[in-house]
Amino acid sequence: MTTPNTQPGATPPGGAALAAAMPAVPPVESPLRRFLTDFSASWLALLAALMLAVIILIALFAPWISPQDPYDLAVVSIFDARLPPGSTSMEGTTFWLGTDGAGRDLLSAIFYGLRISLSVGVMSGILAIIVGMSVGLAAAYAGGRTETLIMRVVDLQLSLPAVLIALILLAILGKGVDKIIIALVIAQWAYYARTVRASALVERRREYVEAAACLGLGHARIVFRHILPNCVAPLIVVGTVQTAHAIALEATLSFLGVGLPLTEPSLGLLISNGFEYMLSGKYWIAVFPGVALLLTIVSINIVGDQLRDVLNPRLQK
Repeated sequence: MTTPNTQPGATPPGGAALAAAMPAVPPVESPLRRFLTDFSASWLALLAALMLAVIILIALFAPWISPQDPYDLAVVSIFDARLPPGSTSMEGTTFWLGTDGAGRDLLSAIFYGLRISLSVGVMSGILAIIVGMSVGLAAAYAGGRTETLIMRVVDLQLSLPAVLIALILLAILGKGVDKIIIALVIAQWAYYARTVRASALVERRREYVEAAACLGLGHARIVFRHILPNCVAPLIVVGTVQTAHAIALEATLSFLGVGLPLTEPSLGLLISNGFEYMLSGKYWIAVFPGVALLLTIVSINIVGDQLRDVLNPRLQK
């Protein structure tokens, strides 16, 4: 039914003015777009993320982009040992970052060292997250004496330096990639356990957890479907920072000679091999791997700090 002054399909009197006066509803922004917008607010974080992406790509494609296989004895010549950056071998190969004491192309050795350092740091970080997350969730959900016992073990481990724990374990286990991953996991799981336990305690007191318990849902479903997803944000931040710490810890152990074997050298072992030449003026053998290690750790830390600010609204300025 239409009014006498209004025809069907026509705009009512004053309708255009009323529509123009109404405030425009802003489009709903997706969580991913909001995250990218907040993360890109810092140009330093963007630069660090770009640098980290380049480092990861170099580590992934090291066998294909390296000028030389630094551990193939058929292509490594001792006559090319300790050549300065920009030197050329007798075969015409240019060593842009020079060579080390064994005649290996230092640029290629750094690419392969990044590959090993990142793989060890990421693998140990993933395993430590799984162990620490399980222990932290069990402590927060069980409560009582179980929580007290677990947290006292966590406090005891956190009171000891991680490098000391790793040194003791490697003295018992020996050298090897698998051995150092086990040592790093045991040295770092407590950080994740404390973080997850603190977040899970807050979520456990929420109304939705009580509602799920009243509905008769199983303990495993409550923990993994309701509590755990709300603990992921701080876990990502801690995991990022601890991955950088794991890479630095592995480099420290390799520098001390108790980490990876000579057949699988990481950046720490490359630095250790060049340390003896520092006083003789052949700085590049230790400095360039050290710069690569520094850039890797700093970029991961900056990305982790920005993730902390983005995922925790209370820290946003």
